[in-house]
Amino acid sequence: MTAGNLPRLGRSVSPAANAPIRIVHLGLGAFHRSHQAWYTQHAGDAGEWGIASFTGRRPDAADVLAAQDGLFTVVERSDAGDSFEVVGSIVEAVDGANVDRLVELVASSGTAVVTLTITEAAYGLGADDVPLLVSGKQPATPLGRLVLGLAARRDADVGPLAVVSCDNLSDNGNVAKEGVLGIARAYDTGLADWIEANVSFVSTSVDRITPRTTEADLDAVAASCGYQDDAPVVTEPFHNWVLSGDFPAGRPRWEDAGAAFVDDIEPYENRKLWLLNGAHSILAYSGQLRGHTTVAEALADAVCRDAVEEFWEEASRHLPGDELGIPEYRAALLERFGNSRIAHHLAQIAMDASTKLRMRALPVLRAEREAGRSGAGAATMIAVWAAFVAGNPGLQDPQSDAVAEANRLSGVERTAALVALLDTGLAGDPAVVELIQELSAGFASVVPAKTGTAA
Repeated sequence: MTAGNLPRLGRSVSPAANAPIRIVHLGLGAFHRSHQAWYTQHAGDAGEWGIASFTGRRPDAADVLAAQDGLFTVVERSDAGDSFEVVGSIVEAVDGANVDRLVELVASSGTAVVTLTITEAAYGLGADDVPLLVSGKQPATPLGRLVLGLAARRDADVGPLAVVSCDNLSDNGNVAKEGVLGIARAYDTGLADWIEANVSFVSTSVDRITPRTTEADLDAVAASCGYQDDAPVVTEPFHNWVLSGDFPAGRPRWEDAGAAFVDDIEPYENRKLWLLNGAHSILAYSGQLRGHTTVAEALADAVCRDAVEEFWEEASRHLPGDELGIPEYRAALLERFGNSRIAHHLAQIAMDASTKLRMRALPVLRAEREAGRSGAGAATMIAVWAAFVAGNPGLQDPQSDAVAEANRLSGVERTAALVALLDTGLAGDPAVVELIQELSAGFASVVPAKTGTAA
């Protein structure tokens, strides 16, 4: 039987009761489904916590999920094989352009939590939404739309809620708070005051590698499960979620699925941002420069792996505390990155570099320089990006025009212009710029290895 002849996944194929909507999510994508939706499914009180998920730029994911009654398959993939689970915690999938429905749900007395996976770059947007809000028009950005929803919640007088950022930003709860309050203050100072008094902003560290789904993945689900699922997600068995903050209207028992609630999240954020995400950035650019396409391929290349290990040595010096388990975390990362059956594509990781590198490379580079060391490991992360964008000018980046302008320069001037997009202070330090320039030239001159092979 071919996939086209199989029944479509839905609640008639996999019966599941719709939980009441108590969570609103912005950023319906693969990671949200493999992480927050998966954790909610595995909470002991999952039957009380349904999610309404809104897409970001495009409606496609909502259209596909809506046709499947919100159900999708999580495929946990390891070298030992695949396991399959139908997740039903998303009870409503909505086009993000449907702002009226978002406002209605945020203003509902049943809604207790708003979660966000809107990408790091989205937190810098929203200023253009203020005149739209003032004129009564619908805002265009996720935070602008959330502000409109919070205004409706204030007017409905239905009590407080929590906003939970699940994006790879240091202190992401406060970043979300400042983004929301910045829009609210410019729109309605009374609303900003209400948000400060009634909305908690929870910081989190999230971790689960979730590559893009392929046609082969759809075929694998059909062959193994006996139904057609147009929205499966493939992920690794590992998962981690650390949260810090208050939930004034309640929350699911995510700890039943392994989530941890801590008073101080910064060390956990840094561990993940530097060791996992920082390594990803190094592999994304150095790996592609050397002809690789996936994380596993790049890690098998001694040049790329050595660059990661050097950066890890630097970063680990600034991650104190035995409770972080840094040696074990690094060993687990090598195993996870080396999972050859998770095709985590370097091109996917490489996007939005100017936002990501500020959080992944700069804190370690500054700390190493302040300690009197060169910071060559952290500088390498910037250097391989500089080498990569020289030959890939169309890379998606919130500062793509400025990257293109820098690329019109050459030598140290070009490197300084690129570093200035990350930090003007470092760009004014000749020693840092020269170090990055030297490291970048070394990678740019490397003869690419054959894709898929170790060098």
